[in-house]
Amino acid sequence: MEIWPGQAYPLGATFDGSGTNFSLFSEVAERVELCLFEADGTETRVTMPEMDGYVWHCYLPSVQPGQRYGYRVHGQYDPARGLRCNPAKLLLDPYAKAVDGVLDWNPALFSYPIGYPNAAGEASGIETTDSAPHMVKGVVINPYFDWSGEARPRTWYHDTVIYEAHVKGLTARHPDLPDEIRGTYAGLAHPAIVDHLTRLGVTAVELMPVHEFVSDQHLLDAGLTNYWGYNTIGFFAPHHAYSASGALGSQVQEFKSMVKTLHGAGIEVILDVVYNHTAEGNELGPTLSFRGIDNAAYYRLMDDDPRYYRDYTGTGNSLNVRSPHALQLLMDSLRYWITDMHVDGFRFDLAATLAREFYDVDRLSSFFDLVQQDPEVSQVKLIAEPWDVGPGGYQVGNFPSRWTEWNGKYRDTVRDFWRGQPATLGEFAARLTGSADLYEQDGRRPVASINFVTAHDGFTLVDLVSYNDKHNEANGEDGRDGTDDNRSWNCGVEGPTDDAAISALRSRQQRNFIATLLLSQGVPMISHGDELGRTQQGNNNAYCQDSPLTWVDWGAADANLIEFAAAVARLRRQHPTFRRRRFFDGRPVARGEGEPLPDIVWMTPSGDVMTREDWDSDFVRSIAVFLNGRGIRGTDERGRPIVDDSFLLLFNAHHEDLEFALPPEEYGAAWNVVIDTSGIDVEAQVHTAQATLTVTARSTVVLQAATGEPAGEPDEPPAAVVPDVPPSAAFGVGNGEG
Repeated sequence: MEIWPGQAYPLGATFDGSGTNFSLFSEVAERVELCLFEADGTETRVTMPEMDGYVWHCYLPSVQPGQRYGYRVHGQYDPARGLRCNPAKLLLDPYAKAVDGVLDWNPALFSYPIGYPNAAGEASGIETTDSAPHMVKGVVINPYFDWSGEARPRTWYHDTVIYEAHVKGLTARHPDLPDEIRGTYAGLAHPAIVDHLTRLGVTAVELMPVHEFVSDQHLLDAGLTNYWGYNTIGFFAPHHAYSASGALGSQVQEFKSMVKTLHGAGIEVILDVVYNHTAEGNELGPTLSFRGIDNAAYYRLMDDDPRYYRDYTGTGNSLNVRSPHALQLLMDSLRYWITDMHVDGFRFDLAATLAREFYDVDRLSSFFDLVQQDPEVSQVKLIAEPWDVGPGGYQVGNFPSRWTEWNGKYRDTVRDFWRGQPATLGEFAARLTGSADLYEQDGRRPVASINFVTAHDGFTLVDLVSYNDKHNEANGEDGRDGTDDNRSWNCGVEGPTDDAAISALRSRQQRNFIATLLLSQGVPMISHGDELGRTQQGNNNAYCQDSPLTWVDWGAADANLIEFAAAVARLRRQHPTFRRRRFFDGRPVARGEGEPLPDIVWMTPSGDVMTREDWDSDFVRSIAVFLNGRGIRGTDERGRPIVDDSFLLLFNAHHEDLEFALPPEEYGAAWNVVIDTSGIDVEAQVHTAQATLTVTARSTVVLQAATGEPAGEPDEPPAAVVPDVPPSAAFGVGNGEG
């Protein structure tokens, strides 16, 4: 075989149209072999002839796309010093752009002999059986793709509606999809899925992990699998099992086609990425890639005993964000997905781990410095899951200024409010208006808050209102897994019921959550299937359930709930009052005569402006909120002043119906009811100033100024009403409880 020296960069396998350059970093290697595999498993080994700055490289003019490959790294095996080289173990290229095969969890994948760990829980000795027959392989890909005609959306954060989705779970049971593309990237790009997302007003899909991942042996032994995918082994490769077109590089082309299709519908693609750990686990885990290439460069080892790994993630290891080579891997991966795969942003799983440059969480760690100055990565959507399982790991509100965050406090507070917990009104108001207490002090805007009520981790929306307790028996852990802090309420009966009153209340509660989420300031995130009543039968930790339990059941979809969610999303899209770029001022609380109305006014059900005593009352569960359409400050993207209608939001989390007094005429002469979560048909419901309105127990009513004229005196004459869309229609859904 003809072997040329090649180049040290870029790392990975790079096909240039003629041949392929191979490049691998390892500071601890004494020799590196590139291993090429035929379809029948025949292996050809090539000793890489060049090493520059600890990067081993060569160029093979005969290697074309579709070639399977891996590496063997020769060096010291001394776990007590953090060294774990073992050339008997075939290693996956950390920069592999595609992966073929499935691990069979043969003992040969481990670097310590069968019979260990010993009685002390330690793994000692070295296992020298060849792991190649049992190991996944990297694949050389064709990097070329026709992006011509792509309309790449650039949606402002304040206009964004995120839809968290699982590629397989969303598409596996859709009746309009051909069988061969269900559960795949191609399925996600099918018109039936795209049309549904468009109907909901979704502007971005946030895909649960699509980086190549593996299932743990203990799950497979139990007949389960790693369904969620938070067990990455390849940070550049789209997961091969989601490909309808094959795994020898076709998954890359299919992924790109999916992105291009979604972009054509105006939908951005955000990836849920797991850069905090890998699938190799702790010192008892297999040797698949990073561990055998350069263990100490890629993983955080214990300072006093490098045999062991620091674990801030609960998975056995943590990526070493103090290492320049691990940081380079992360940044190269992010740039690759932006520039080559055209994704539009990232949600960082357990992002606090990435901030642990030393022991504690450091918001100014090297990783965040690199992101801040990178011309590509800094310009896409960056979403942190702002916690991990290590000490001081809960960091909601503490990420850098360019970042947004999953707002766990929003989730907890909104759940508490609607299940009737006492003393939640003040915090509910803070979450509804963008969580200024968390984000305003460091210069961030309301869009820093990614608002959600449910996500993949925990109850679905219908389970949130149907179960008080988790029901995870199918996971095989005797109910020990999954959180016990669900902040849920079953409305009187645990699980399914034939009681019409309870079913009606559950439907109303689901609409309350959807309306609250979509009309809060910040960026709303919908968990896939919540808009159509998806249940997991009370399982709040379905990470291992790749089955109809977790797949969206389109045949059982609640059509009324879908229409309600779509209608509220339209209201949000049509009115910038619900998509403010700045936090509310809220002053003056007590106005002098002739002074303009504040941008927001909080009122009791009796119509009085809230006092400190009202806020401090622990039994108050109902409130009215006036949003002044003329109180919006700023201009749109074209420099025009933003002016909108005013709205009145009536929240009643009390267990009885309440009479709400509408405010005086200066707030609005008349009001149209545009949303009523009680299920009452709201068409033609108009109420005059200071009239009383009955708000059903545990329901929400939204009223819009009937004249179309904003309340109060504007600071300046409006140049335009933004956005330019037709007036909204009535948004109540159905007669009865749907």
